[in-house]
Amino acid sequence: MFYKYNIALSNKTIYTIGETVLSFASETKNELARIIPEKKCCMLAQIMGFIRVNGSIILVGFGKFNIVVKTENPAVARNFKTLIKEYFDVDTKLIVEENAGIRKTNLYSITIDENKSKQILREIGVLMVKEGNDYITDGLYFDVMKKKCCKKSCVRGLLMGSGTVIDPAKQYRFEIISKTEQKANDIKRLLNTFYDIDAKVSYRNDSYVVYVTGAQSVSDLLALTGANNAMFELENVRITKDLHNKVNRINNCDQANINKSLDASARYIDAIKKIDSIIGIHLLPEKLREVAELRINNPDVSLTELGKLLKAPIQKAGVAKRLKKIVDIADNL
Repeated sequence: MFYKYNIALSNKTIYTIGETVLSFASETKNELARIIPEKKCCMLAQIMGFIRVNGSIILVGFGKFNIVVKTENPAVARNFKTLIKEYFDVDTKLIVEENAGIRKTNLYSITIDENKSKQILREIGVLMVKEGNDYITDGLYFDVMKKKCCKKSCVRGLLMGSGTVIDPAKQYRFEIISKTEQKANDIKRLLNTFYDIDAKVSYRNDSYVVYVTGAQSVSDLLALTGANNAMFELENVRITKDLHNKVNRINNCDQANINKSLDASARYIDAIKKIDSIIGIHLLPEKLREVAELRINNPDVSLTELGKLLKAPIQKAGVAKRLKKIVDIADNL
């Protein structure tokens, strides 16, 4: 008699992301799926990361069980099958199913039979022994990630298993979904072992989300997992955004300066008109009168240009000083 028993190994992304985001995330996973670690220790770490967030245990009777993982990405499925074959020398069974969702995609189900499942679970730290009895553990098994290269491979497995990278055109964000808090905290701990990565955990839709934000941090994570094309695409978007923001800042600054100049010009002209209406600008000292007349006749020119129009040209600061004196006179009338 066969029956199914799901252990808390599996965590699926249970929210819908826009088409563009899925496209970027899928492209990232496709790129990662082309990477087969050269070292055996890195292979095991990647297998452990993938199974921990995307695996189920299926009991088949008589104390035996299978490991089953499912993914919508065929490249990821091929990567996992290859790693299991390379490291454990075991063939897996692949079944292609139609995904029961709005998006009509295929679901690739990979099964490891009972002859190797227990060995695999023991080696990746899922199945442990205490007081002579087997028990299922939660969280990551850090004993298989003592080297930095193994930690990178584990992050790669986690990302392919239940992670996503948001389209950088919309947001700089890297996420891995976990069904349990212990596992989420271990993933956070793993990510934070890398320099300048500040991973955090939030609770959303009955799952724990380990996330990293910020262009530099997400770029670093993509680079360390080997997703160089995705990293370059993010950097291109980042450069474009920075350039766009710089242009906007310059335009805003220029507009502010123009507005400031127009306000100042209007203030000077109002002062000159006030003086002329009360006492007449002809009564102003010669230097002030000359500036006043030029300002009235040339309301749009800058102070620098105004200074050049004087009989005895002066610098911008000198013109501003004379106009301030005119304003002071008008205020005292």
